[in-house]
Amino acid sequence: MSDIEIAQQAQKKRIIDLAEEQYNINSDHLEPFGHYKAKLSLDYIDALSDQPDGKLILTTAISPTPAGEGKTTTTVGLGDAMNRIGKKTMICLREPSLGPCFGVKGGAAGGGYAQVVPMEDINLHFTGDFHAIGAAHNLLSAMIDNHINHGNNLNLDPRLLAWKRVVDMNDRALRQVVVSLGGTANGFPREDGYDITVASEVMAIFCLATSLSDLRERLGNIVVGYTRGDREPVFARDLKAHGAMAALLKDAIKPNLVQTLENNLALIHGGPFANIAHGCNSVTATQTALKLADYVITEAGFGADLGAEKFIDIKCRKAGLNPAAVVLVATVRALKYHGGVDKAELNNENLDALEKGMVNLERHLNNIQENYGLPCVVCINHFTADTDAEVKLLQDKVDSLGAKAVISKHWADGGAGADELARAVSDIVDNKPGSHRYVYEDKASLWEKIETIASKIYGAGQVTASPKVKAEIDKLSKNYPDFPVCMAKTQMSFSSDATVRGAPSGHTIEISEVRLSNGAGFIVAIAGNMMTMPGLPKVPAAENIDVDESGNITGLF
Repeated sequence: MSDIEIAQQAQKKRIIDLAEEQYNINSDHLEPFGHYKAKLSLDYIDALSDQPDGKLILTTAISPTPAGEGKTTTTVGLGDAMNRIGKKTMICLREPSLGPCFGVKGGAAGGGYAQVVPMEDINLHFTGDFHAIGAAHNLLSAMIDNHINHGNNLNLDPRLLAWKRVVDMNDRALRQVVVSLGGTANGFPREDGYDITVASEVMAIFCLATSLSDLRERLGNIVVGYTRGDREPVFARDLKAHGAMAALLKDAIKPNLVQTLENNLALIHGGPFANIAHGCNSVTATQTALKLADYVITEAGFGADLGAEKFIDIKCRKAGLNPAAVVLVATVRALKYHGGVDKAELNNENLDALEKGMVNLERHLNNIQENYGLPCVVCINHFTADTDAEVKLLQDKVDSLGAKAVISKHWADGGAGADELARAVSDIVDNKPGSHRYVYEDKASLWEKIETIASKIYGAGQVTASPKVKAEIDKLSKNYPDFPVCMAKTQMSFSSDATVRGAPSGHTIEISEVRLSNGAGFIVAIAGNMMTMPGLPKVPAAENIDVDESGNITGLF
Protein backbone atom coordinates (compact mmCIF):
# COMPACT_ATOMS: atom_id res chain seq x y z
CA MET A 1 0.00 0.00 0.00
CA SER A 2 1.01 3.61 -0.44
CA ASP A 3 1.88 5.75 2.56
CA ILE A 4 -1.48 7.48 2.50
CA GLU A 5 -3.36 4.18 2.25
CA ILE A 6 -1.47 2.83 5.26
CA ALA A 7 -2.21 6.04 7.18
CA GLN A 8 -5.91 5.97 6.27
CA GLN A 9 -6.24 2.42 7.65
CA ALA A 10 -4.56 3.28 10.97
CA GLN A 11 -6.43 2.45 14.16
CA LYS A 12 -6.16 5.89 15.71
CA LYS A 13 -7.13 6.71 19.28
CA ARG A 14 -8.88 9.88 20.35
CA ILE A 15 -6.12 12.34 21.19
CA ILE A 16 -7.66 13.42 24.50
CA ASP A 17 -7.83 9.76 25.62
CA LEU A 18 -4.28 9.05 24.50
CA ALA A 19 -2.89 12.12 26.28
CA GLU A 20 -4.57 11.07 29.52
CA GLU A 21 -3.50 7.43 29.13
CA GLN A 22 0.18 8.04 28.35
CA TYR A 23 1.07 11.29 30.13
CA ASN A 24 -1.82 12.03 32.52
CA ILE A 25 -2.68 15.18 30.58
CA ASN A 26 -6.20 16.18 31.52
CA SER A 27 -8.50 17.13 28.66
CA ASP A 28 -8.85 20.60 30.22
CA HIS A 29 -5.30 21.30 29.00
CA LEU A 30 -6.05 20.35 25.39
CA GLU A 31 -7.71 22.29 22.60
CA PRO A 32 -8.89 19.57 20.17
CA PHE A 33 -9.01 20.02 16.41
CA GLY A 34 -11.36 17.15 15.69
CA HIS A 35 -10.71 13.77 17.32
CA TYR A 36 -7.06 13.14 16.47
CA LYS A 37 -5.11 16.36 16.87
CA ALA A 38 -5.02 18.99 19.58
CA LYS A 39 -3.07 21.94 20.88
CA LEU A 40 -1.48 21.89 24.32
CA SER A 41 -2.23 24.92 26.51
CA LEU A 42 0.60 27.25 27.47
CA ASP A 43 -0.61 27.28 31.09
CA TYR A 44 -0.09 23.53 31.27
CA ILE A 45 3.35 23.86 29.72
CA ASP A 46 4.30 26.52 32.27
CA ALA A 47 3.17 24.18 35.07
CA LEU A 48 5.77 21.62 33.93
CA SER A 49 8.74 23.92 34.59
CA ASP A 50 9.82 22.16 37.80
CA GLN A 51 9.87 18.71 36.17
CA PRO A 52 13.30 17.20 35.36
CA ASP A 53 14.34 17.06 31.72
CA GLY A 54 14.49 13.84 29.77
CA LYS A 55 17.33 12.90 27.45
CA LEU A 56 17.50 14.50 24.01
CA ILE A 57 18.39 12.56 20.85
CA LEU A 58 18.90 14.23 17.47
CA THR A 59 18.13 12.53 14.17
CA THR A 60 19.98 13.85 11.11
CA ALA A 61 21.15 12.41 7.78
CA ILE A 62 23.75 12.27 5.06
CA SER A 63 23.46 14.77 2.19
CA PRO A 64 20.02 14.33 0.57
CA THR A 65 19.68 12.59 -2.78
CA PRO A 66 16.81 11.80 -5.16
CA ALA A 67 17.04 8.25 -3.76
CA GLY A 68 15.70 9.36 -0.40
CA GLU A 69 17.12 8.87 3.09
CA GLY A 70 14.10 8.72 5.44
CA LYS A 71 15.02 10.96 8.35
CA THR A 72 11.46 11.60 9.53
CA THR A 73 10.51 7.96 8.99
CA THR A 74 13.49 6.95 11.13
CA THR A 75 12.57 9.42 13.87
CA VAL A 76 9.05 7.97 14.04
CA GLY A 77 10.19 4.34 13.84
CA LEU A 78 12.86 4.87 16.48
CA GLY A 79 10.36 6.55 18.78
CA ASP A 80 7.94 3.64 18.45
CA ALA A 81 10.77 1.18 19.02
CA MET A 82 12.01 2.98 22.13
CA ASN A 83 8.51 2.79 23.58
CA ARG A 84 8.33 -0.91 22.66
CA ILE A 85 11.44 -1.68 24.74
CA GLY A 86 10.10 0.20 27.75
CA LYS A 87 11.67 3.63 27.23
CA LYS A 88 9.09 6.38 27.73
CA THR A 89 9.75 8.34 24.54
CA MET A 90 8.18 11.24 22.67
CA ILE A 91 9.12 12.50 19.22
CA CYS A 92 9.21 16.14 18.11
CA LEU A 93 8.85 16.91 14.41
CA ARG A 94 8.47 19.93 12.16
CA GLU A 95 5.23 20.74 10.37
CA PRO A 96 5.36 20.18 6.58
CA SER A 97 5.27 23.07 4.14
CA LEU A 98 2.63 22.96 1.41
CA GLY A 99 5.24 23.89 -1.20
CA PRO A 100 7.15 20.58 -1.14
CA CYS A 101 3.91 18.59 -0.63
CA PHE A 102 2.71 19.78 -4.05
CA GLY A 103 6.21 19.94 -5.54
CA VAL A 104 8.76 17.13 -5.62
CA LYS A 105 9.75 16.28 -2.05
CA GLY A 106 6.34 15.25 -0.76
CA GLY A 107 5.10 15.53 2.81
CA ALA A 108 6.94 15.14 6.08
CA ALA A 109 4.86 12.75 8.17
CA GLY A 110 7.13 9.72 7.76
CA GLY A 111 6.41 6.74 5.53
CA GLY A 112 5.41 3.11 5.40
CA TYR A 113 4.62 1.80 8.88
CA ALA A 114 6.53 4.57 10.62
CA GLN A 115 4.24 7.57 10.25
CA VAL A 116 2.46 10.21 12.28
CA VAL A 117 -1.28 10.55 11.73
CA PRO A 118 -3.67 11.99 10.62
CA MET A 119 -1.22 12.12 7.71
CA GLU A 120 -3.39 14.16 5.31
CA ASP A 121 -4.15 16.81 7.93
CA ILE A 122 -0.52 17.12 9.02
CA ASN A 123 0.69 17.50 5.44
CA LEU A 124 -1.99 19.99 4.43
CA HIS A 125 -3.63 22.65 6.63
CA PHE A 126 -3.06 20.86 9.99
CA THR A 127 -4.09 23.30 12.77
CA GLY A 128 -3.51 26.43 10.70
CA ASP A 129 -0.13 27.40 12.18
CA PHE A 130 1.51 28.17 8.82
CA HIS A 131 -1.48 30.22 7.71
CA ALA A 132 -1.16 32.28 10.90
CA ILE A 133 2.57 32.75 10.36
CA GLY A 134 2.00 33.85 6.76
CA ALA A 135 -0.76 36.24 7.85
CA ALA A 136 1.42 37.79 10.56
CA HIS A 137 4.31 38.23 8.12
CA ASN A 138 2.12 39.78 5.42
CA LEU A 139 0.39 42.05 7.92
CA LEU A 140 3.77 43.63 8.55
CA SER A 141 4.33 43.90 4.78
CA ALA A 142 1.01 45.70 4.39
CA MET A 143 1.74 48.05 7.29
CA ILE A 144 5.10 49.00 5.80
CA ASP A 145 3.58 50.05 2.48
CA ASN A 146 0.67 51.71 4.25
CA HIS A 147 3.06 53.75 6.38
CA ILE A 148 4.99 54.93 3.33
CA ASN A 149 1.74 55.79 1.52
CA HIS A 150 0.46 57.91 4.42
CA GLY A 151 3.41 60.24 4.80
CA ASN A 152 6.32 58.01 5.85
CA ASN A 153 6.95 59.69 9.22
CA LEU A 154 9.69 57.16 9.96
CA ASN A 155 11.58 58.28 6.83
CA LEU A 156 11.83 54.72 5.52
CA ASP A 157 13.83 54.48 2.31
CA PRO A 158 11.73 52.36 -0.12
CA ARG A 159 14.97 51.28 -1.79
CA LEU A 160 16.29 49.80 1.46
CA LEU A 161 13.30 47.78 2.62
CA ALA A 162 14.38 44.41 4.01
CA TRP A 163 10.96 42.77 4.29
CA LYS A 164 9.40 40.75 1.48
CA ARG A 165 6.02 39.05 1.37
CA VAL A 166 5.52 35.28 1.80
CA VAL A 167 3.28 32.48 0.57
CA ASP A 168 3.39 28.79 1.56
CA MET A 169 3.78 27.51 -1.97
CA ASN A 170 6.57 26.94 -4.50
CA ASP A 171 5.97 29.77 -6.98
CA ARG A 172 9.00 30.98 -8.93
CA ALA A 173 6.96 33.72 -10.64
CA LEU A 174 6.79 35.59 -7.33
CA ARG A 175 10.53 35.78 -6.66
CA GLN A 176 10.68 39.31 -8.08
CA VAL A 177 7.57 41.45 -8.48
CA VAL A 178 6.59 45.11 -8.73
CA VAL A 179 3.90 46.31 -6.33
CA SER A 180 1.66 49.38 -6.03
CA LEU A 181 1.01 49.82 -9.74
CA GLY A 182 -2.22 51.48 -10.90
CA GLY A 183 -1.95 55.02 -9.65
CA THR A 184 -1.30 57.06 -6.53
CA ALA A 185 -4.18 55.51 -4.61
CA ASN A 186 -2.28 52.23 -4.59
CA GLY A 187 0.92 53.61 -3.06
CA PHE A 188 4.43 54.11 -4.41
CA PRO A 189 5.50 51.57 -7.06
CA ARG A 190 8.60 49.63 -6.08
CA GLU A 191 10.31 46.30 -6.58
CA ASP A 192 9.35 43.59 -4.10
CA GLY A 193 9.36 39.80 -3.93
CA TYR A 194 8.09 36.74 -2.13
CA ASP A 195 9.79 34.11 -0.02
CA ILE A 196 8.21 30.80 0.88
CA THR A 197 6.59 31.01 4.34
CA VAL A 198 9.06 28.61 5.93
CA ALA A 199 11.88 31.04 5.06
CA SER A 200 10.15 33.89 6.89
CA GLU A 201 11.84 35.43 9.90
CA VAL A 202 8.44 35.13 11.59
CA MET A 203 8.77 31.35 11.24
CA ALA A 204 12.25 31.44 12.78
CA ILE A 205 11.01 33.65 15.63
CA PHE A 206 8.00 31.37 16.14
CA CYS A 207 10.31 28.36 16.53
CA LEU A 208 12.79 30.07 18.87
CA ALA A 209 10.34 31.96 21.12
CA THR A 210 9.82 30.54 24.61
CA SER A 211 6.59 32.34 25.54
CA LEU A 212 3.94 34.64 24.12
CA SER A 213 5.68 37.68 25.61
CA ASP A 214 9.02 36.56 24.17
CA LEU A 215 7.33 36.07 20.80
CA ARG A 216 5.86 39.59 20.90
CA GLU A 217 9.20 41.15 21.84
CA ARG A 218 11.06 39.29 19.10
CA LEU A 219 8.47 40.34 16.52
CA GLY A 220 9.00 43.94 17.59
CA ASN A 221 12.74 43.56 17.02
CA ILE A 222 12.35 42.72 13.33
CA VAL A 223 14.26 45.20 11.18
CA VAL A 224 12.00 46.08 8.25
CA GLY A 225 14.32 48.55 6.53
CA TYR A 226 16.47 51.62 6.92
CA THR A 227 16.00 55.37 6.90
CA ARG A 228 17.02 57.72 4.12
CA GLY A 229 20.38 59.36 4.53
CA ASP A 230 21.74 58.01 7.81
CA ARG A 231 20.47 54.46 7.17
CA GLU A 232 19.31 53.81 10.73
CA PRO A 233 17.30 50.61 11.24
CA VAL A 234 13.51 50.79 11.44
CA PHE A 235 11.83 48.11 13.55
CA ALA A 236 8.42 46.44 13.41
CA ARG A 237 7.72 48.00 16.82
CA ASP A 238 8.23 51.46 15.26
CA LEU A 239 5.29 50.65 13.00
CA LYS A 240 3.33 49.36 16.01
CA ALA A 241 2.85 46.07 14.13
CA HIS A 242 4.20 43.56 16.64
CA GLY A 243 1.15 43.47 18.90
CA ALA A 244 -1.23 42.58 16.09
CA MET A 245 1.27 40.07 14.68
CA ALA A 246 1.47 38.37 18.08
CA ALA A 247 -2.33 38.35 18.28
CA LEU A 248 -2.45 36.40 15.02
CA LEU A 249 -0.02 33.86 16.50
CA LYS A 250 -1.48 33.52 20.01
CA ASP A 251 -3.01 30.10 19.27
CA ALA A 252 -0.42 28.93 16.75
CA ILE A 253 2.34 29.14 19.39
CA LYS A 254 0.72 26.27 21.30
CA PRO A 255 2.36 22.93 20.33
CA ASN A 256 0.35 20.34 18.40
CA LEU A 257 -0.24 16.80 19.71
CA VAL A 258 -0.80 13.91 17.30
CA GLN A 259 0.09 10.20 17.35
CA THR A 260 2.13 7.62 15.50
CA LEU A 261 0.63 4.59 13.77
CA GLU A 262 1.44 2.69 16.98
CA ASN A 263 -0.50 5.20 19.09
CA ASN A 264 2.43 6.96 20.71
CA LEU A 265 2.05 10.69 21.29
CA ALA A 266 4.08 13.06 19.13
CA LEU A 267 4.57 16.84 19.13
CA ILE A 268 4.65 18.58 15.74
CA HIS A 269 5.24 22.32 15.76
CA GLY A 270 6.92 24.84 13.48
CA GLY A 271 8.79 24.09 10.29
CA PRO A 272 11.61 26.25 8.92
CA PHE A 273 13.66 24.75 6.07
CA ALA A 274 17.24 23.88 6.99
CA ASN A 275 18.72 25.00 3.67
CA ILE A 276 17.35 28.55 4.01
CA ALA A 277 16.54 28.78 7.73
CA HIS A 278 17.53 26.96 10.93
CA GLY A 279 15.52 23.82 10.18
CA CYS A 280 14.29 22.73 13.63
CA ASN A 281 10.90 22.33 15.28
CA SER A 282 9.91 24.84 17.96
CA VAL A 283 11.86 25.26 21.18
CA THR A 284 8.54 25.24 23.04
CA ALA A 285 7.65 21.78 21.71
CA THR A 286 11.09 20.34 22.42
CA GLN A 287 11.24 21.72 25.95
CA THR A 288 7.71 20.49 26.64
CA ALA A 289 8.54 16.99 25.46
CA LEU A 290 11.66 16.96 27.67
CA LYS A 291 9.44 17.65 30.69
CA LEU A 292 6.96 14.92 29.78
CA ALA A 293 9.10 12.03 28.55
CA ASP A 294 12.29 10.28 29.65
CA TYR A 295 13.61 10.33 26.08
CA VAL A 296 12.90 12.85 23.32
CA ILE A 297 13.80 12.29 19.69
CA THR A 298 13.82 15.31 17.41
CA GLU A 299 15.07 15.94 13.90
CA ALA A 300 16.93 18.69 12.09
CA GLY A 301 16.30 19.24 8.40
CA PHE A 302 18.33 17.91 5.50
CA GLY A 303 21.92 16.74 6.06
CA ALA A 304 24.08 17.04 9.16
CA ASP A 305 26.02 19.89 7.52
CA LEU A 306 22.89 22.06 7.54
CA GLY A 307 20.19 21.03 10.01
CA ALA A 308 22.43 19.45 12.62
CA GLU A 309 24.93 22.33 12.55
CA LYS A 310 22.12 24.84 13.04
CA PHE A 311 20.52 22.66 15.71
CA ILE A 312 23.79 22.85 17.65
CA ASP A 313 24.94 26.38 16.88
CA ILE A 314 21.56 28.14 16.88
CA LYS A 315 18.85 26.14 18.65
CA CYS A 316 20.97 24.56 21.41
CA ARG A 317 22.93 27.77 21.91
CA LYS A 318 19.81 29.90 22.29
CA ALA A 319 17.60 27.43 24.17
CA GLY A 320 20.19 25.78 26.41
CA LEU A 321 19.46 22.29 25.04
CA ASN A 322 21.92 19.45 25.63
CA PRO A 323 21.63 16.52 23.19
CA ALA A 324 23.01 13.22 24.43
CA ALA A 325 23.48 11.44 21.09
CA VAL A 326 22.87 11.64 17.35
CA VAL A 327 21.34 9.19 14.88
CA LEU A 328 22.77 9.61 11.38
CA VAL A 329 20.43 8.19 8.73
CA ALA A 330 21.89 6.71 5.56
CA THR A 331 20.76 4.33 2.86
CA VAL A 332 22.77 2.06 0.62
CA ARG A 333 20.96 3.59 -2.34
CA ALA A 334 21.84 7.16 -1.40
CA LEU A 335 25.49 6.31 -0.84
CA LYS A 336 25.69 4.62 -4.22
CA TYR A 337 24.23 7.80 -5.71
CA HIS A 338 26.99 9.80 -4.01
CA GLY A 339 29.36 7.30 -5.59
CA GLY A 340 28.20 8.29 -9.05
CA VAL A 341 25.38 5.83 -9.85
CA ASP A 342 22.37 7.10 -11.79
CA LYS A 343 19.04 6.99 -9.97
CA ALA A 344 17.68 4.33 -12.37
CA GLU A 345 20.54 1.95 -11.48
CA LEU A 346 20.41 2.23 -7.68
CA ASN A 347 18.71 -1.13 -7.14
CA ASN A 348 21.64 -2.99 -8.69
CA GLU A 349 24.46 -4.15 -6.41
CA ASN A 350 27.50 -1.92 -6.86
CA LEU A 351 30.13 -2.25 -4.17
CA ASP A 352 32.60 0.04 -5.90
CA ALA A 353 30.12 2.92 -6.07
CA LEU A 354 29.03 2.29 -2.49
CA GLU A 355 32.60 2.45 -1.24
CA LYS A 356 33.23 5.60 -3.26
CA GLY A 357 30.05 7.25 -1.93
CA MET A 358 30.88 6.48 1.69
CA VAL A 359 33.04 9.60 1.79
CA ASN A 360 29.82 11.55 2.24
CA LEU A 361 28.81 9.54 5.29
CA GLU A 362 32.37 9.69 6.63
CA ARG A 363 32.46 13.48 6.60
CA HIS A 364 29.04 13.78 8.26
CA LEU A 365 30.05 11.25 10.89
CA ASN A 366 33.33 13.05 11.52
CA ASN A 367 31.48 16.35 11.87
CA ILE A 368 29.12 14.86 14.44
CA GLN A 369 31.80 13.09 16.47
CA GLU A 370 34.65 15.60 16.20
CA ASN A 371 33.13 19.01 15.47
CA TYR A 372 29.86 18.62 17.38
CA GLY A 373 31.43 16.34 19.99
CA LEU A 374 28.55 13.86 20.15
CA PRO A 375 28.37 10.06 19.99
CA CYS A 376 26.60 8.75 16.91
CA VAL A 377 24.74 5.64 15.75
CA VAL A 378 24.41 5.22 11.99
CA CYS A 379 20.97 3.99 10.98
CA ILE A 380 20.97 2.03 7.72
CA ASN A 381 17.42 2.68 6.57
CA HIS A 382 16.77 -0.62 4.81
CA PHE A 383 15.51 -1.05 1.25
CA THR A 384 14.57 -4.47 -0.16
CA ALA A 385 17.16 -4.16 -2.95
CA ASP A 386 20.04 -3.83 -0.44
CA THR A 387 22.31 -6.86 -0.70
CA ASP A 388 24.09 -8.57 2.20
CA ALA A 389 27.46 -7.65 0.70
CA GLU A 390 26.52 -3.98 0.48
CA VAL A 391 25.24 -3.87 4.06
CA LYS A 392 28.36 -5.63 5.38
CA LEU A 393 30.65 -3.23 3.51
CA LEU A 394 28.79 -0.26 4.99
CA GLN A 395 28.80 -1.65 8.52
CA ASP A 396 32.51 -2.47 8.36
CA LYS A 397 33.30 1.04 7.15
CA VAL A 398 31.31 2.67 9.95
CA ASP A 399 32.94 0.37 12.49
CA SER A 400 36.39 1.48 11.27
CA LEU A 401 35.30 5.08 11.88
CA GLY A 402 34.52 4.43 15.54
CA ALA A 403 30.75 4.17 15.35
CA LYS A 404 28.11 1.48 14.96
CA ALA A 405 25.84 0.99 11.96
CA VAL A 406 22.50 -0.71 12.59
CA ILE A 407 20.09 -2.02 9.96
CA SER A 408 16.58 -0.73 10.60
CA LYS A 409 13.40 -1.93 8.89
CA HIS A 410 10.92 0.48 10.46
CA TRP A 411 9.45 1.48 7.08
CA ALA A 412 8.25 -2.09 6.54
CA ASP A 413 7.76 -3.26 10.14
CA GLY A 414 7.18 -0.13 12.23
CA GLY A 415 8.69 -0.04 15.70
CA ALA A 416 9.41 -3.77 15.65
CA GLY A 417 11.78 -3.20 12.74
CA ALA A 418 13.81 -0.68 14.72
CA ASP A 419 14.32 -2.66 17.94
CA GLU A 420 18.07 -3.08 17.42
CA LEU A 421 18.43 0.61 16.60
CA ALA A 422 16.49 1.55 19.73
CA ARG A 423 18.73 -0.64 21.91
CA ALA A 424 21.91 0.77 20.37
CA VAL A 425 20.73 4.36 20.86
CA SER A 426 19.45 3.85 24.40
CA ASP A 427 22.72 2.13 25.37
CA ILE A 428 24.67 5.24 24.37
CA VAL A 429 22.20 7.68 25.91
CA ASP A 430 22.00 5.75 29.20
CA ASN A 431 25.66 4.79 29.55
CA LYS A 432 27.84 6.99 27.34
CA PRO A 433 26.01 10.27 26.63
CA GLY A 434 27.93 13.03 24.95
CA SER A 435 28.30 16.74 25.59
CA HIS A 436 28.07 18.93 22.51
CA ARG A 437 30.55 21.51 21.29
CA TYR A 438 29.76 24.58 19.26
CA VAL A 439 31.45 24.88 15.87
CA TYR A 440 32.40 28.52 16.59
CA GLU A 441 32.45 30.85 19.57
CA ASP A 442 30.11 33.78 20.15
CA LYS A 443 33.00 36.23 20.20
CA ALA A 444 34.19 35.34 16.69
CA SER A 445 33.39 37.85 13.95
CA LEU A 446 30.62 37.05 11.49
CA TRP A 447 33.15 36.43 8.73
CA GLU A 448 35.13 34.11 11.00
CA LYS A 449 31.95 32.18 11.84
CA ILE A 450 31.16 31.77 8.13
CA GLU A 451 34.73 30.67 7.37
CA THR A 452 34.72 28.20 10.27
CA ILE A 453 31.50 26.52 9.10
CA ALA A 454 32.72 26.42 5.50
CA SER A 455 36.12 24.93 6.34
CA LYS A 456 35.27 22.65 9.27
CA ILE A 457 31.85 21.40 8.16
CA TYR A 458 31.81 21.78 4.37
CA GLY A 459 35.49 21.05 3.71
CA ALA A 460 35.82 24.29 1.72
CA GLY A 461 39.19 25.80 0.85
CA GLN A 462 38.08 29.42 0.94
CA VAL A 463 35.12 31.75 1.32
CA THR A 464 34.63 34.71 -0.98
CA ALA A 465 32.25 37.66 -1.20
CA SER A 466 31.99 40.78 -3.30
CA PRO A 467 33.30 44.00 -1.73
CA LYS A 468 29.70 45.15 -1.21
CA VAL A 469 28.67 41.96 0.56
CA LYS A 470 31.89 41.86 2.58
CA ALA A 471 31.29 45.43 3.76
CA GLU A 472 27.76 44.48 4.81
CA ILE A 473 29.11 41.46 6.70
CA ASP A 474 31.65 43.65 8.52
CA LYS A 475 28.91 46.13 9.44
CA LEU A 476 26.58 43.41 10.75
CA SER A 477 29.44 41.84 12.68
CA LYS A 478 30.12 45.15 14.40
CA ASN A 479 26.46 45.85 15.21
CA TYR A 480 25.48 42.30 16.18
CA PRO A 481 28.72 40.74 17.47
CA ASP A 482 27.17 37.78 19.32
CA PHE A 483 24.70 36.62 16.65
CA PRO A 484 25.17 33.11 15.26
CA VAL A 485 25.17 32.63 11.50
CA CYS A 486 22.50 30.71 9.61
CA MET A 487 23.97 29.44 6.35
CA ALA A 488 21.56 29.26 3.40
CA LYS A 489 23.11 26.69 1.08
CA THR A 490 22.01 23.89 -1.20
CA GLN A 491 21.22 20.76 0.79
CA MET A 492 22.38 18.45 -2.00
CA SER A 493 26.13 18.95 -1.60
CA PHE A 494 28.85 20.00 0.83
CA SER A 495 29.63 22.62 -1.80
CA SER A 496 27.30 25.37 -3.00
CA ASP A 497 26.87 23.46 -6.29
CA ALA A 498 23.95 21.03 -6.01
CA THR A 499 25.40 18.75 -8.69
CA VAL A 500 28.60 17.90 -6.79
CA ARG A 501 28.16 14.58 -4.97
CA GLY A 502 30.26 12.81 -2.38
CA ALA A 503 32.48 14.93 -0.15
CA PRO A 504 34.20 17.66 -2.17
CA SER A 505 37.17 19.39 -0.58
CA GLY A 506 39.04 22.61 -1.24
CA HIS A 507 36.09 24.21 -3.04
CA THR A 508 35.09 27.86 -2.78
CA ILE A 509 31.95 29.01 -1.00
CA GLU A 510 30.77 32.37 -2.30
CA ILE A 511 28.54 34.41 -0.02
CA SER A 512 26.21 36.25 -2.38
CA GLU A 513 24.01 37.99 0.19
CA VAL A 514 23.54 38.46 3.93
CA ARG A 515 20.29 39.19 5.74
CA LEU A 516 19.69 40.33 9.28
CA SER A 517 17.12 38.34 11.28
CA ASN A 518 17.18 40.58 14.34
CA GLY A 519 14.03 39.17 15.91
CA ALA A 520 15.24 35.60 15.54
CA GLY A 521 18.69 36.65 16.69
CA PHE A 522 20.88 35.42 13.84
CA ILE A 523 22.42 36.48 10.52
CA VAL A 524 21.49 34.62 7.33
CA ALA A 525 24.40 34.14 4.92
CA ILE A 526 23.30 33.03 1.46
CA ALA A 527 25.82 30.87 -0.39
CA GLY A 528 25.87 30.89 -4.18
CA ASN A 529 22.52 31.16 -5.94
CA MET A 530 20.44 29.63 -3.15
CA MET A 531 16.84 30.83 -3.50
CA THR A 532 14.37 31.51 -0.72
CA MET A 533 11.41 30.88 -3.04
CA PRO A 534 11.54 27.42 -4.67
CA GLY A 535 9.82 26.52 -7.93
CA LEU A 536 7.72 23.53 -8.92
CA PRO A 537 9.28 20.69 -10.98
CA LYS A 538 8.19 19.83 -14.51
CA VAL A 539 5.78 17.23 -13.13
CA PRO A 540 4.69 18.49 -9.70
CA ALA A 541 3.26 16.09 -7.14
CA ALA A 542 0.08 18.18 -7.22
CA GLU A 543 -0.83 16.53 -10.54
CA ASN A 544 -1.37 13.22 -8.73
CA ILE A 545 -3.26 14.51 -5.69
CA ASP A 546 -7.05 14.25 -5.74
CA VAL A 547 -10.09 13.84 -3.52
CA ASP A 548 -13.13 11.58 -4.06
CA GLU A 549 -16.80 12.30 -3.38
CA SER A 550 -16.42 10.99 0.18
CA GLY A 551 -13.59 13.42 0.90
CA ASN A 552 -10.82 10.80 0.83
CA ILE A 553 -7.54 12.24 -0.40
CA THR A 554 -5.34 10.23 -2.77
CA GLY A 555 -1.87 10.71 -4.20
CA LEU A 556 -0.38 12.52 -1.20
CA PHE A 557 2.98 11.12 -0.12
